[in-house]
Amino acid sequence: MSTTLCGGHFINGQWMTSEGKPFQSINPQTGEKLPTVFHGANPEQIAQACESAQIAFSKTRQLPPTQIAQLLEQIATEIEAAGDELLQMASHESGLPVQPRLMGERARTCGQLRLFAALVKEGDWVDARIDRPDPARTPLPKPDVRSALEAIGPVVVFDASNFPLAFGACGGDTASALAAGNPVIIKGHTAHPGTNELVTQAVQKALEKCNLPASFFQLLQGSGSTVGSALVIDPRIKAVGFTGSLSGGRALFDLAAKRPDPIPVYAEMGSLNPLVILPKAIENKTTQIAEGLAGALTLGAGQFCTRPGLIFAANCAATDSLITQIAQKLAGQKFCMLTPGIRDHFNSIVEQFATINSVKVHVAPEKSGAAGTGAFLLETDVKTFLTSPALQEEAFGPSGLIVRFDSIHDLSSLFTLVKGTLTATIHHDAADDTVEVAAAFSQAAQIAGRVISNGYPTGVEVCHAMVHGGPYPATSHSGFTSVGTGAIRRFARPVCYQNLPDTLLPETLRDLNPRKIFRLVDGQYTQNHS
Repeated sequence: MSTTLCGGHFINGQWMTSEGKPFQSINPQTGEKLPTVFHGANPEQIAQACESAQIAFSKTRQLPPTQIAQLLEQIATEIEAAGDELLQMASHESGLPVQPRLMGERARTCGQLRLFAALVKEGDWVDARIDRPDPARTPLPKPDVRSALEAIGPVVVFDASNFPLAFGACGGDTASALAAGNPVIIKGHTAHPGTNELVTQAVQKALEKCNLPASFFQLLQGSGSTVGSALVIDPRIKAVGFTGSLSGGRALFDLAAKRPDPIPVYAEMGSLNPLVILPKAIENKTTQIAEGLAGALTLGAGQFCTRPGLIFAANCAATDSLITQIAQKLAGQKFCMLTPGIRDHFNSIVEQFATINSVKVHVAPEKSGAAGTGAFLLETDVKTFLTSPALQEEAFGPSGLIVRFDSIHDLSSLFTLVKGTLTATIHHDAADDTVEVAAAFSQAAQIAGRVISNGYPTGVEVCHAMVHGGPYPATSHSGFTSVGTGAIRRFARPVCYQNLPDTLLPETLRDLNPRKIFRLVDGQYTQNHS
């Protein structure tokens, strides 16, 4: 198959173009438009994709787990086989370097696909539960009741701007939705449509080799306000995965809630990710923390959803030195952001911070190039932060706002003001007051999905225990994660079967337990037959 870009959509196994609103991706390093012209999907194409996904689901909802696992593994293989062309396209559209960033992203993308394949093969994720009957129970006989998680139906995934591969067309949302057995429609991000087309070509090959319906995975290009909105309100769509801004995620959530049949929108949105530095940690690890924090603030030009942009630093003798060292490391650095629009929005927010009384600016760069900027470092006090709602906005980019606090009471007030967040980090030392340390961690756990000790939140490990979520506005539903194998539960629902003959039950609930998965049988976990 040729990898020449067609600038179109992948619908029911066919590549097709449209006459919708044209757009081109932009190389943020140069400001130049890339040559391929894409067009937004039209209403007929959107409806066709949704109908095809629904038909595919009717055929695949009982797919053997081995086939789903094979598909996930084959997609990973085909993405790797796409080679340098895919990496170069992602770099041109995002401004991110091929080495090490995009090579690492590709490895993460393929790694999480294979991780979900292993999860599906193993099978315990379905949470099978069996309560056996007791016909002799009085006053009424006890029925045979069995339940397990099953695929929810066609899922729309909005890929993210800041990770064109790892959170792109075949990122974690897609991997987890496919793993649960759902057809997926990708609403491609307009910042990297070429990357999405190349990834979709890889998935097309995988579908063909695994002999699965072509409409099990589809791609629609276009804006979120038109194509994305139309997908969310289509009655055939049963769930949505989204990674992006608070405004974008909330808009989709509200649309889905207004449907005659509301559906879940699993949106991962903005996050302040507070990082607390207690007194003895500042005094005893000043240089170490300054170096680590400067790196975390600027990793990926600060365009990580887990960037620790809000720093609560204890006011002690070494705090001035800590701030000076961070400022020295940030001064003069230049970054290329993902798009000129993201850069301009970032600069406008931080410039607004700088106009607030009692906010001190330590580092303030000027814009440069198509999407270039530098780092910002600002400082304020507890009172100013508590009384300035503008400072509680996320500045998505290479910046940090340091808030000095004097007491555990101050820190408690600051924590109370922070809304739901993906992460919260505490830097502490053995010499710090143990009561204060315990109080800080207790408060952190109330607002964050992931709590970190003496580290930095920017590395999100893809593993079974990871929680990449948190209370609103970090996500639209704090009960789930978008990273790690727990993400699969977003795209499944429990189905209960009562008094069905064994031959009519799903394989996971049959008496002989042919897959040898762990099941909760009469309150006891076992792999034995029931």
